[in-house]
Amino acid sequence: MAGSQALAPDPRNASVLVSVNGRLVPRAEATVSVFDAGFIAGDGVWEGLRLHKGRLLFLDEHMARLEQGARAIALDIGLGRAALVARIEALLAANAMTDGVHLRLMVTRGEKSSPSQDPAATIGTATIVIVAEHKVPHPDLAKHGLTLATASSRATDPDQFDMRLNSHSRLPLILALLEARRAGADEALMLDRRGFVASCNATNFFHVANGTVRTSDGTRCFAGITRAKAIALCRQEGIPLAIGDFAPYDLAAADEAFVTGTFGGITPVAAIDGRKLTVPGPITRRLREAYAKLIDAA
Repeated sequence: MAGSQALAPDPRNASVLVSVNGRLVPRAEATVSVFDAGFIAGDGVWEGLRLHKGRLLFLDEHMARLEQGARAIALDIGLGRAALVARIEALLAANAMTDGVHLRLMVTRGEKSSPSQDPAATIGTATIVIVAEHKVPHPDLAKHGLTLATASSRATDPDQFDMRLNSHSRLPLILALLEARRAGADEALMLDRRGFVASCNATNFFHVANGTVRTSDGTRCFAGITRAKAIALCRQEGIPLAIGDFAPYDLAAADEAFVTGTFGGITPVAAIDGRKLTVPGPITRRLREAYAKLIDAA
């Protein structure tokens, strides 16, 4: 397994076109300047989107999250929402894509006059790159689930680095993942500075104990759109839900667990720190079925 982002290989991706500042170029020729702010300092925001049966799922929510992230770091995207969506649609049409596609929309502050973290060194407009790939989760994810290991790297508070910001800079999350991989796990479970369960390194975390779905309060995890859908589905389906602070001790009562993300949707967890869980558990299975219906109707 290769974590929550494990995918089923697709040879079509070798020849896809990529949108680079509005130009459609072959994948092998899709490049940006070495002076780009994203390359130099991780200065940018991004959004992951999913094309399912001809529709970009929850598009308005994804675009609103991108815009909020750009405002939070005073980044001028330079294009309105309609123009950005038009670029996405042009890319999908050029690649003849209609289903089973994952997209990464990336916006950086743009090219700089010299390597520097100072935004004032920017000399042009924002760099906008859109990558669309034929990309679906590896079937083993749903069948066997993910293994998690608790990392010593902590999820940060909003006054340090706000986890809700989809920043190009992912180093703290990468460090947590590397630690989990050294422990033989697929993904890292991250605690906040107070020692409560906050997030995984690439997805949001839920556990189920005594029939109740439990998750963090949302201030020290990703601003997950799929997370919000899972919470809404619990309420819709009449599944007991508790949102708040949960310590690693509380996980000992878990019968099942799952993570959420745009790419994988709702993915079961097979083990946490070596303790095995039911895969998929009955509540996880019920939520996966409800989510499948939700995206089919979106």
